[in-house]
Amino acid sequence: MMDRQRSRLAAWGLWIGIVALIVLALCILGNRFELVHFGIAVRGLALAALIGLIGAVVSAVGLVLALVTSRSGIRTAIAGLAVGLLVAAPVGQAIIAGSKLPRIHDISTDLDNPPAFGAVVAARGETSNPLDRAAPADLAEQQRTAYPDIATLTVAAQPGKVYEAALDTAREMGWEIVASTPETGTIEATATTRIMNFKDDIAIRVTEAGEGANVDVRSVSRVGESDLGANANRIRTYLYELKKNLAEAG
Repeated sequence: MMDRQRSRLAAWGLWIGIVALIVLALCILGNRFELVHFGIAVRGLALAALIGLIGAVVSAVGLVLALVTSRSGIRTAIAGLAVGLLVAAPVGQAIIAGSKLPRIHDISTDLDNPPAFGAVVAARGETSNPLDRAAPADLAEQQRTAYPDIATLTVAAQPGKVYEAALDTAREMGWEIVASTPETGTIEATATTRIMNFKDDIAIRVTEAGEGANVDVRSVSRVGESDLGANANRIRTYLYELKKNLAEAG
């Protein structure tokens, strides 16, 4: 009878973990295919993480009881623990990391004169975040505090060469190039996240600076108040890859 109860506890942990996995999958698919509002999908992810955590705890208790008193339910408990953590860990990590960052979604290397958007405005739609950088009022200060390394890249190369490298690097990043205007040194692109299919827009500007060139990048989320650091990370990665490409080109 006791073995049966322990096995039942392990089974409950596994089933709770499976429910969490189903909720997670529904939220991802619902957002990717625009079946639900992104806000509902994001809250659903948090719910999935909570359910997964509960499943992991129940499975852990079942595993301890099985190890201490008998071997009944060990494999089921391990499976439940794995499934629960599979759902809870990445979502929980993102939530914890996001809580330490400012609730902003518009990041630019040039805070005084951010690269402007033109071609992507129509694609963003009326329900997307505004591009006027009016809110929050201390947006620039919050960015400086959170991401002090995000700054204009100055390179000792001819601006035309830098522009071509900038465009090639944007393509290598897998971004959709919406517009490229060599005459003004500007590029507009859209990045789509792999899992949730969120779309963020990027503006790149290459300008002459003495005998070299300055490269400024702006990345803006279409939806959501906080980007969990995604836009800053995108700019960092892009500038790193651009510098590497320029170095390889000599």
